[in-house]
Amino acid sequence: MSDAIVKSALNHWGFQGTSCHLIAARENYVYRVDTQTRPVALRLHRPGLRSQAELISELEWMAVLARGGISVPAPIPSLDGSIFAQFDDTFVDVVTWLEGDALTQSPTPQAYHGLGKTMARCHEITNAWTPPSHFTRPLWDADGLVGDAPLWGPFWENPTLSPAQKTRLEAFRDQARNVLNEGTFDVGLIHADLVPENVLTCGDTLRLIDFDDGGFGYRLFDLATVTHRSRRNDPTGALARAVVDGYKTERDIDLTHLPLFEALRACTYIGWITPRLSEDGAPARNNRFIAEAFDCFSRLSGVQNERS
Repeated sequence: MSDAIVKSALNHWGFQGTSCHLIAARENYVYRVDTQTRPVALRLHRPGLRSQAELISELEWMAVLARGGISVPAPIPSLDGSIFAQFDDTFVDVVTWLEGDALTQSPTPQAYHGLGKTMARCHEITNAWTPPSHFTRPLWDADGLVGDAPLWGPFWENPTLSPAQKTRLEAFRDQARNVLNEGTFDVGLIHADLVPENVLTCGDTLRLIDFDDGGFGYRLFDLATVTHRSRRNDPTGALARAVVDGYKTERDIDLTHLPLFEALRACTYIGWITPRLSEDGAPARNNRFIAEAFDCFSRLSGVQNERS
């Protein structure tokens, strides 16, 4: 990102002369700014990734969760009272800085139980909120997962797939689409990316960050994101059970199709990696994503056989 944009943003928020360090440069550029009173996060959003309306909606949503007692980044107004700015073609905002260790450093059943409870509270808080008319976020619905143009890309068109793998993914896509279109599901606002890197632990408090992919979708998809990724650290499923148990202490949810949503979550990564295959380490990640998806298919088949 341009140094001039960073300087303009710092001036707009009244942070001239502060220490500013780049800490993340992936989908967006995130800087830690050490102001005189506290550190804050300056976010420069990649042009074309999200619209202005989507980004303002994200900030408003996080503010609602913060008021509801969830530890999330909260928007910080600039000198003119706005929570959002644009410099050239770059959208910019500033949110509170949250200290803590990523959940990857403490993947315990207790922490995952707490994550389940926190997720359920997020769902309850947003259920009680009526978003303003301008509110807009991505749709993790049937089209967003298995339609012609899924949010994270058509996973069945990944060029590294063998003919047999492609056929299996296409068959799963048809299966999932039928279930999603015929079933009745709990839907609403979801984070959609609560992987361990986006959950910080600070004592007994869990802090949720990176709402960039959050939108309207299936609550089971939110759960499946956590349970699916937890199996990398714990193939026994203890962490997955802990997050589900934690969730159900706060609110009820029908878990019948959780294995299907775990498979859907796994497939989204195969689509996500496709335009990134030339990046360092991408081939290995791609192979892992495909293997994880087929592991999900095996578990899904086992569950279906038990029910038949």
